[in-house]
Amino acid sequence: MELPTIPAKTIVHKNKSTAWFGTEYTMNLYKGCCHGCIYCDSRSACYGVRDFDTVRVKENALALVRDGLRARTRTGVVATGSMSDPYNPFERELLLTRHALELLSAYGYGVAIATKSALIMRDADILQEIKEHSPVLCKITITTTDETLAAKLEPRAPTPRARLDAVERLSHQGIFTGILLMPVLPFLTDSPQSVRTLVRAAAGAGARFIYPAFGVTLRQNQRDYFLQKLEEEFPGEGLRARYLHRFGARYECASPNARALWQLFTQECRDAGLLYEMCDIVAVYRQSYHSEQLSLFGDAL
Repeated sequence: MELPTIPAKTIVHKNKSTAWFGTEYTMNLYKGCCHGCIYCDSRSACYGVRDFDTVRVKENALALVRDGLRARTRTGVVATGSMSDPYNPFERELLLTRHALELLSAYGYGVAIATKSALIMRDADILQEIKEHSPVLCKITITTTDETLAAKLEPRAPTPRARLDAVERLSHQGIFTGILLMPVLPFLTDSPQSVRTLVRAAAGAGARFIYPAFGVTLRQNQRDYFLQKLEEEFPGEGLRARYLHRFGARYECASPNARALWQLFTQECRDAGLLYEMCDIVAVYRQSYHSEQLSLFGDAL
């Protein structure tokens, strides 16, 4: 299988901050995404991703990953899954994400993966291998357990049931796995029942955490796309007008129910023994790895 390619000079980038799940580096081998999620912020003009729904692969991706890891003087946890899903359908044959994980393991790095795809289960063996020396964090995005609604919001992504199965299988193998509950869409997925059902489904699947965002971000390009999709997928429901009336041109569109949902959500998580604060999630998934295990590259091999 061949995908369109795009030039790249580097793939492994040092993060300016470790605030997002405690990761030191970011690595994305693909550009664009074919899940078709109507709310995806990565379509925003500020990112400059043309033809966002077309997946492209970065030229010489694995060589660039190898060179980027080898050039670092300090190991750490490498995030993947921002702006593109590392387990898009093409990955099944191309194996680029799998081979990149093998490189992370060989050079002594940890990994934090964000995906909507059950294909991540294929690489559980390499994640176990990485886990022997470095932290591993798997974040599966699930916005609703309603299969019919999900088909409208995320038309080409795996079903919520398939993603919950991935959470369950990874968790049962001892891999630290949880759910990104984001976005929670105003007037669509921000009911107490929707949130309660998802938290209980996550707990039933053995998730260790849920990290939420009770709202959605809308800015240039993405705003027009999202509002148009609301009209197409939910005709006659007036959702476009409700968004414009409530949020106008605002970037951060918080659910009107955000405060009450947060209280319900945190209580449900506490009852189920699920982590939900960033600091707690990071502390737990990294707790058995001492700083010397994420130290100078020369000491890691």
